[in-house]
Amino acid sequence: MNTRVDHRTVLVPEGLAGERVDAAMARMFGFSRTRAADLIAVGNVHLDGSLVSKSERVHPGAMLEVVIPVASDPLAVVPEIVEGIKIIHDDDAIVVIDKPVGVAVHPSPGWAGPTVVGHLAGAGFRISTSGASERQGIVQRLDVGTSGVMVICKSERAYTVLKNAFRHRTVDKTYHALVQGHPDPHEGTIDAPIARHPRHDYKFAVMEDGRASVTHYETLEAHRYASLLEVHLETGRTHQIRVHMSALKHPCVGDITYGADPTLAKKVKLERQWLHAVKLGFEHPESGEYVEYESTYPDDLAHALEVIRGAD
Repeated sequence: MNTRVDHRTVLVPEGLAGERVDAAMARMFGFSRTRAADLIAVGNVHLDGSLVSKSERVHPGAMLEVVIPVASDPLAVVPEIVEGIKIIHDDDAIVVIDKPVGVAVHPSPGWAGPTVVGHLAGAGFRISTSGASERQGIVQRLDVGTSGVMVICKSERAYTVLKNAFRHRTVDKTYHALVQGHPDPHEGTIDAPIARHPRHDYKFAVMEDGRASVTHYETLEAHRYASLLEVHLETGRTHQIRVHMSALKHPCVGDITYGADPTLAKKVKLERQWLHAVKLGFEHPESGEYVEYESTYPDDLAHALEVIRGAD
């Protein structure tokens, strides 16, 4: 298959100072450290114009240039079983899964890692044919670095019904987020529009001309270094919780891209943002009955929370 290349040039942010190049790339571009190391090994990565080794450290303001080979059909679904994806519920209309970190929902340019739709295809699930070819049956998304519960549609009717439910904000989406510091007030609503960041295409920001974005939060636990929040999304913008909490100066623990303290991230041994989709509730598209599905914290988030609790 022919390939094209995706050239990316970014300046290393303050929050990644001292990180290894492969780790910094993984955080900025959303792919695995293994993928980053492979690109470095073949000479596709330059730091301030020079080739680097994967263990070299980055400094703020350094220019990172990456050449990423992309298959001529980057949106092709590759059937493969993905370790760690759990089936929470399965019937003729929907399948509900517990998505692990490091897995994208569907193929996209620049992403060469595992996907939810690829796993379902590899496991023999018949998914709705509605939607773009690479995201058939998909009515919601979770970031690669966000874990938790999500629903995928198997029937055409389920796709139509749930797509409308998400659009009309009748789906109950509950997340838990461990954020730095203590939000004041302890509970509230963030109503701030979000758009792609004007200087960094891999992140988003609160912008006057952005799309309407509404996040409700309440504090469940307050600790010395961080607070555990329950978050309900009224809208579903890309990186919404991460952007809104960063705008409040309380970024998710471990979320270096959005200004989290890398020292605290290392202290709790976290290599991604502390953010988990814990609960999803909606009217079942076939029966009309209200159903609710939950996901427990994965090991890395549970460990980080225990470290934070123990530091009080």
